[in-house]
Amino acid sequence: MVGTTIEFFDFYIYATAAVLVFPTLFFPKADSTAALLSSFATFGLAFVARPLGSIIFGHFGDRVGRKATLVGSLLTMGIATFLIGVLPTFDRVGYWAPALLSTMRFCQGLGLGGEWSGAALLATETAAKGKRAWAAMWPQLGAPFGFFLANGVFLVIMLTLGFDAKTAATNHAFLTWGWRIPFLLSALIVIVGLYVRLKLTETPVFAKAVEEGRRVETPVGEVVRTAWRPLVIGTFVMLATYTLFYIVTTWVASYGTGKVADHSGAKLAISYVDFLELQLVAVLFFAGLVPVSGWLADRFGRRIVLLVITTGIIVFGLLFGVMLDPRHTGDGGMLLFLIVGLALMGLTFGPMSAVLPELFATNVRYTGSGISYNFASILGAAVAPFIATWLVSSYGVFWVGVYLAITGVLTLLALLTMRETRDVDLEQV
Repeated sequence: MVGTTIEFFDFYIYATAAVLVFPTLFFPKADSTAALLSSFATFGLAFVARPLGSIIFGHFGDRVGRKATLVGSLLTMGIATFLIGVLPTFDRVGYWAPALLSTMRFCQGLGLGGEWSGAALLATETAAKGKRAWAAMWPQLGAPFGFFLANGVFLVIMLTLGFDAKTAATNHAFLTWGWRIPFLLSALIVIVGLYVRLKLTETPVFAKAVEEGRRVETPVGEVVRTAWRPLVIGTFVMLATYTLFYIVTTWVASYGTGKVADHSGAKLAISYVDFLELQLVAVLFFAGLVPVSGWLADRFGRRIVLLVITTGIIVFGLLFGVMLDPRHTGDGGMLLFLIVGLALMGLTFGPMSAVLPELFATNVRYTGSGISYNFASILGAAVAPFIATWLVSSYGVFWVGVYLAITGVLTLLALLTMRETRDVDLEQV
């Protein structure tokens, strides 16, 4: 949980800066909407890198072990994040600035691509019988905790420096140096994460597989050859979860603060400081419902719980036109939208660290669960803010919800074809 919190902190401070800072400092030659889309494009680069990270780190995770691989993924993420904090901006080096930013974002994706499945396997492969989803939900808490920490740090800096995103000049202290602080702080918290990771021991399930000679030379080739069906199912099981999260966090931040107008020309006018405060309240519901979903998945099974929650995501998507109508939505309406969206996120995200590893055999579990999880990030998260920005400006906010609902239907179909995995013996597969 500590390790994933640090990894997600690093990942989410980029998401916040992609809305707040990067369009101005790294893409200033475009108009505001085009600059935001460019910023979201670099944001999405990490999700393209994540499957590659899952293949690279998955290879070593299934060949060498879970512990050493998790140390490598943490260092990759931490170094890339720190370097973002010292990058020159467009006015200093021209187009080298977005190029370097894109490179570091790609490296962030590599690190996170290897992080999630390793953390999930550490939990699932050491869990007590009948408590696997409960054990596996602990690393899942790293996502809301990292999000809360990332936005909390940005909020404190903005309040301290008196920054208003709508009126501040480009030479404001926050845009000059303040935005760099969260990225530079990552160096300190990575040290904490490394201390925790180096204290870990290898999982008994992996140790037994090694003892019995069940490791394979090329895990990625083996998983594609023997487990292509679970790869496809796992990818689409995660699709709605990813799309939901990055619509109700990254995209809605740009919409709620007036950076993007509805196709009618109407805009919301929530200040960025107020919006961050609303997000920090709502993310508590995300964190609070992750343990609930873990308990439910152990009590009733993974499949039925996720079928019910995914149906809720579809309904939520179809209500976007009402909940986010720019003519009527204020701070209270936005808070309700964020609470509902992030509550659903907690319920759908919690069981995933049990479900995806349970679909694969021990000798390809790191690689298989990582590829499924991270290919879903391309189909869901990488393009979600970009597509949603285009939809709202071209057709209206209702169609952003329709987009979310469509991904929910695809996840529902994947769940209907997935077998129940609650009683799978991880040592026997």
